[in-house]
Amino acid sequence: MQFYSTNGNSPHASLEEVVMTGLAPDGGLYMPERIPVIPRAFFNNIGEMSVSDIAYIVATTVLGDVIDPSELKQIVYDTFSFEIPLRKIDPDIYALELFHGPTLAFKDVGARFLARIISHFSRPSAGEVNVLVATSGDSGGAVAAGFHKVPGVKVFVLYPERGLSAVQRHQFTSLGDNVYPIEVMGTFDDCQRVVKEAFVDSKLREKMLITSANSINICRLLPQMFYYFYGYSQFLRKEESVPADGVVISVPCGNLGNLTAGLLAMRMGLPVKRFVVANNINAPFTRYLAGESFTPAPSVRTMACAMDVGNPSNFARINDLYHGDREAMCRQMRGHAYTDEEIAASMKDVYTRDGYVMDPHGATAYRALRDDLAPGEKGFFLATAHPSKFPKTVEKVTGVTYKNQVVKAITDVTSHHDVPRITPSLPALKKILLKTT
Repeated sequence: MQFYSTNGNSPHASLEEVVMTGLAPDGGLYMPERIPVIPRAFFNNIGEMSVSDIAYIVATTVLGDVIDPSELKQIVYDTFSFEIPLRKIDPDIYALELFHGPTLAFKDVGARFLARIISHFSRPSAGEVNVLVATSGDSGGAVAAGFHKVPGVKVFVLYPERGLSAVQRHQFTSLGDNVYPIEVMGTFDDCQRVVKEAFVDSKLREKMLITSANSINICRLLPQMFYYFYGYSQFLRKEESVPADGVVISVPCGNLGNLTAGLLAMRMGLPVKRFVVANNINAPFTRYLAGESFTPAPSVRTMACAMDVGNPSNFARINDLYHGDREAMCRQMRGHAYTDEEIAASMKDVYTRDGYVMDPHGATAYRALRDDLAPGEKGFFLATAHPSKFPKTVEKVTGVTYKNQVVKAITDVTSHHDVPRITPSLPALKKILLKTT
């Protein structure tokens, strides 16, 4: 498997090169040169398969010519030490709960898989690997947990000064060892921009080996395909009749990595009728699907903080996947955007009616799916984070209190005086990187 840059000005690269560098030399994002299709027979038995078995088949279809199948199987089975249940919410709507991993967020899948792939390619002679990640919410904790105490790896987590919940922040600021949090005086978009600038800084790369753990890195994004297939397999088990033209899947969107993974899964043969793009008020891609130009804008803080992204990186991958054909995109995607008040109303309504507690991101995806489904259609939405990660918001909206003492201890943490605070600039980041390494 070879990979090319979305900017088209870099040579094709191997899996090892894209994993260990993150971003292409021309500043583009890597994409697989071909998207293999899974044999149709796979779907005849998918309803009886475990998430690990499904993930292994999908992984070998994509990466089996690069990594030995037995080692790839071990990587996959080590990644999935937790279940991903599909729960019925409405007669025609299910929630795919992606928050049963170590950090209670969907990014545990991609981060754990990527950590093991980087360990596979790491060589002591090449020196330490320095992993940079910008987080708008859950990436920081998932990546930090995935790489914590991994020999030969240092992790630098850049996060915006405002927006993250106390739980999200504590998950990576409290670890120490080889995890280095950095607070940026700006937004997530500022964090992401600085990380990208670091990757294309040739002088910095001469001094240290750096790679990304954001969905910038294609190997953080590819494993997110696994749970789309598993969600579909559970859907087959639970539903007596499945629409012939496929299910509708709603995705809470920020940097568009999760959506891109779903689109790749569909290209591989997953029966999806369409994707629903669920946004808060930071919605440049939803506006693009509605006919406007794609215009990045400064992000605005909302209760669904992981979606507070004004310039989503993975738009470049989606645009490349569709060769810039917006009409083709609109045939397979529809977008919806909601205010905090509308998101909160959905959280409250579902809890009052069904007793089901959602975090703001899952609630956004639920509402978008509910508004988008036509009569006779069925689907599921991605519940990307456990509601206990947003205890204050959940209690305010639904009255549900999380009394778990670990959660209470985390939410009580308000001071992070030992975390360096920098301006959103490459020189400021380089100073910390070079001093630490």
